[in-house]
Amino acid sequence: MNIAEMNISLGGRVVLITGATTGMGQNIAKAFARAGARIAIHGLGDKSEIASLVDQLTETSGYESCHFAHDLSDSKQGGVLVEEVCSRFGRIDILVNNAGVQFVSGIEDFPSEQWDRLQAINLGAPFHAIKAALPIMKKNGWGRIVNTASTLALTGEVGKSAYVAAKHGLLGLTRTVALEAAEFGITCNAICPGWVYTPLAAKQVADKAKALGLSEEETIKKYFLNEMPSKRFVDPDEIAAAVLFLCTDIARSITGVALPVDGGIMA
Repeated sequence: MNIAEMNISLGGRVVLITGATTGMGQNIAKAFARAGARIAIHGLGDKSEIASLVDQLTETSGYESCHFAHDLSDSKQGGVLVEEVCSRFGRIDILVNNAGVQFVSGIEDFPSEQWDRLQAINLGAPFHAIKAALPIMKKNGWGRIVNTASTLALTGEVGKSAYVAAKHGLLGLTRTVALEAAEFGITCNAICPGWVYTPLAAKQVADKAKALGLSEEETIKKYFLNEMPSKRFVDPDEIAAAVLFLCTDIARSITGVALPVDGGIMA
């Protein structure tokens, strides 16, 4: 069975997905559209491509979809974004904090501005978005929050101090929100992907290959998939399926978890 065959209906629930104009976020948005959600996507990119995606989501779901382009490097915009989605749709039922950025450098040479940027987008914006969304979800007695973390929320990696710190923080935030919201019909979980071949991963592959003087194919085999027992990248649709499942009623007792979708890395 592929994700298009999953028989899940969300009955017009309002979902906001950050970082949804490309990569995993786009696959997540399309999965929610097939489940009949009303979708607000956030992200940057080519305006015509984004307009086409919004039209596709609207046609698939049967409900109006829309796009927001808030700059989450100002972390408080995460809260503003939620407020504007609620103003547009009247409520928010599902929040997927998927927007993320990366910068690789040894800590001694790590630019301070890049540290601040990664903390704002990867951790600060989800905090402010959750803070704004929780009162609405509590009022409605139902809510789902899914944060895109990483296997690096559970371990470390050389050269990725800011990203690892932010993702560890995001996991801590996930668990705390899960405890505070549990009695209100709200769950909060984190997805921890391994290597997923997204534009973000493709750039890391290209940069690594250039630095090593190797082909991208050889670089992928030696430096990316070597740690994955499955020996393949995770498909973005696999991430989308996991997120979608966590937002169903059948998953109402699953909260505060860090769910690896990683081809066996954490095993």
